[in-house]
Amino acid sequence: MLDNRLKKCAELVSGKGVAVDVGTDHAYLAAELIRSGKCEKVIASDVNEGPLESAERTVEKYGVADKVELILSDGLENVPLDDVTDIVIAGMGGETIAEILQACPYLADENINLILQPMTKAEELRAFLGENGFRIKGEYAVGEGERIYIILYASYNGIGFEVSEFKNMRGFIDINDTVGYKYLKMQSDALKKKADALEKAGKSEDALHNQIMAANLLHEREKVSIASLYDYLDRLYPFSLQESWDNSGFLIENYKPVSTVLLTLDIDISVIEEAILSGADVIISHHPVIFKPLKRVTEFSPVMELIRHNIGAICMHTNLDIANGGTNSTILRKLSESFELEDTIEPFEECGADNSLGYIVTLKEAVPAGEFGSVLKKIFGCEYVRMNKNNCGIISRVAFCSGSGGSMLDLALEKGCDAYITGDVKHDVWIDANNSNIALFDCGHFHTENIVLKQLRNAIEKEFPQLEVIIAENSTDPCNYI
Repeated sequence: MLDNRLKKCAELVSGKGVAVDVGTDHAYLAAELIRSGKCEKVIASDVNEGPLESAERTVEKYGVADKVELILSDGLENVPLDDVTDIVIAGMGGETIAEILQACPYLADENINLILQPMTKAEELRAFLGENGFRIKGEYAVGEGERIYIILYASYNGIGFEVSEFKNMRGFIDINDTVGYKYLKMQSDALKKKADALEKAGKSEDALHNQIMAANLLHEREKVSIASLYDYLDRLYPFSLQESWDNSGFLIENYKPVSTVLLTLDIDISVIEEAILSGADVIISHHPVIFKPLKRVTEFSPVMELIRHNIGAICMHTNLDIANGGTNSTILRKLSESFELEDTIEPFEECGADNSLGYIVTLKEAVPAGEFGSVLKKIFGCEYVRMNKNNCGIISRVAFCSGSGGSMLDLALEKGCDAYITGDVKHDVWIDANNSNIALFDCGHFHTENIVLKQLRNAIEKEFPQLEVIIAENSTDPCNYI
């Protein structure tokens, strides 16, 4: 009577109380749960009268009409949940299932099992569950002819899980299961197509990320030692390059093996909460979580929370800004993607070898300062760009330095630049820029540095493809603009 997907749904029903079949259609599942002896009572609901009429014929045919209650209901709206232990919602889109769950606050009960079979958009359903405090206790791939169906087994725990991009694509499928592997292969192929499209669109960072995810979907995750990760970062962005006043390094030590890394500009409480939910073993940040000497560690400070939850912290500040391939190199690449530049790239403040704190570039075609600023807004993704009133109008020779580089305006003038890009510009620097007739662009401390996180993710994924590397959703501008 049941196809493979409904057989699996029936198998997952606990049988400890009343089961609900939402969107029952012909009530085959409800009838089977009674006939098999698994349930003493089943509620079968549907939003339309036609399916309920079919359901009535089914329960009468199999002699279970006295134990199956048929209810006309939009989702769970009219369904009494007294003594209900299992709710099956099958055969709908993932977004529709999420809407049904969202509309029923009584599901915040750890004693109710949810058996969910989305026909489409399983990713949206997973994301909803994780974000709304539900734990996925199991996920199964079931084959029916050429189709593969996903079934999620979940219940409320008030915590949920962090819905990272990789976890949402992979789900909680057993890779050793034949049908499960076939499903993950389909997901992997979809990511490869996405990567190809991103590459054609000139989004190389995102393309590489999707290529690595596509490969990793078909393998079990492996852990690496924190020492290996730290040594690799030290080779790419040597900690010895940091300024004398800086405090970059392995600031919160934790030597457990690493499987998940969270990247952020700053480590604050919201980022730590995200790390806990995502199961991150270490957070890699740009700004040091310990900068000035600490006289005490308060109860709920970021340092205490990291220690309490056994999460390590590697902080790469000025060494990441200075090193070739770091923050300023990322800005250089973004500028070259938006403007045609002369081949000669000059260091702004030389730091030895191939390292520089910022660069100087020359545009092959000079552009008006206002037009240049509009492009910078897109490059850095900032809400606004500040530009001084008295500027040279047309610019071609441009210096830039990420973060708070206003104090280096004199160096830009000394090196003959007619424009300078940085962040956190103080009032007196604006006055100096106006007096000197140089175009000064403040694109924000956050935005001129957060831009490096995708580059950093790619660098780690290339060396350690077995790691899950997540850019924190809470790595955001700390300011609102009103």
